[in-house]
Amino acid sequence: MRFLIAILAAALGIASAQAQSPKAKPSVETCLAATKAKPNTDTCIGAASNPCIGPDEGAKRDSEVTACLDDEQKQWDKVLNASYQALLKGLEPEQQTKLREMQRLWLQSRAATCGFYFDYFQGTMANPMIANCMNRETARRAVFLKGFADDLAERK
Repeated sequence: MRFLIAILAAALGIASAQAQSPKAKPSVETCLAATKAKPNTDTCIGAASNPCIGPDEGAKRDSEVTACLDDEQKQWDKVLNASYQALLKGLEPEQQTKLREMQRLWLQSRAATCGFYFDYFQGTMANPMIANCMNRETARRAVFLKGFADDLAERK
């Protein structure tokens, strides 16, 4: 049981909660703007979900934790899609084809990777872990593509 609790705590990233002003709703965009000097890090993963989840492990129902993670994933999706579109517009046709292929493969990999939590744990406990995985993998991909999109913008 300790193993499962440790995995859940690590998966939720509770220890890496971002400090935010009490009036401002934490967001991925706010965090990215604050870390502009080093945007290609995982610093902002959890920027919105960790304050929503809170520091007290188990204080929220799994469905509430999942909702916090899903909300942040939607924010990362916006960053990812904006970066993807900027890249598509700025790349040569051959590079555009490779970008599309790379993204299709990444989507398959993310689905298989995050789906493994259910295959392994086979229960409702897997749901917040899957949500965390989807958020984390989407965030990492968004940061990856944003690095290229930012580089492309600087070249022009």
